[in-house]
Parts: sequence; C-alpha cells; structure tokens
Amino acid sequence: MSGMGRGDLTNAEWVRLEPHLPASGQRGGRWNDHRRVINGILFRVRTGIPWRDLPERFGSWKTVYERHRRWSADGTWDRILRAVQADADLTGRIDWSMVSIDSTSCRAHQHAAGARKKKPRIPKKGQRPGITALTKDSDGLGAA
Repeated sequence: MSGMGRGDLTNAEWVRLEPHLPASGQRGGRWNDHRRVINGILFRVRTGIPWRDLPERFGSWKTVYERHRRWSADGTWDRILRAVQADADLTGRIDWSMVSIDSTSCRAHQHAAGARKKKPRIPKKGQRPGITALTKDSDGLGAA
C-alpha cells in the first residue's frame, strides 16, 4: 500500500484485524484488498460524506459500499468486533472497571416504533447499490 492517509489502519491494527476477515474471493472471484476497502469505510464513517464522494485512493465507491453492506447484513462486522474484543481482553487491553450500565432511558422518536425488523438484504452480484425493486405492498414510484 503506498502512503497511508490520516485515519487509515496502522500496521499494528491491521495485524490484529486481518485474521478475523472473510477469506478473499469467496463470491466467484478475487476481492479487492480488504485493507484498502476497510480504510474507505472508515473514511466514510469518520467524515460522513456520501459513498459516491469517496476519494479514488480507496478504489471504486461501489465496491466499498457493497462490501460494507454485505458485511453488515451477514454478521461479519459483529464477528470481527467480538473477536477483536476477545483478543484485547486476553491481553489485558480492556479495563472492565470502566464499563457501566445504568437505568437511564431515552425516549425514541415516534417513528422508531414502526421500523422494519428485517436485516438489510445482501445485493446480488451485478446489482447496482441504491436501486430497490418495488415490493408487493408498494403502489409504485413515489409510494410512501
């Protein structure tokens, strides 16, 4: 990887993270470099920019978006978090005395109660991100 950008994974972080990532090329071909794509995801999360505005150094914005979406839907991010936390706990890098749970409650927005419970769908190969098919219960374009 040629120069690292501010906020990119360090070599030490990458060494800890890499063993927990899915094998490259499981879905019919060789995937783009995981480190480059993850750095793109981190950049997008850190800056809040639209996916399409990702700098070219992270590769195609569509690749970065699809990898993030796929790993969110199939539980990869959850497995990575649990594995990295377990590694950190084994080496004493987590101070559990700083973890606290209280009984404070937060009021949710009125629309929060009606959210769909289904996991996000994993886009099929060749399908463009951001394009959704009409559902059985929709009235067509512009349906609310």
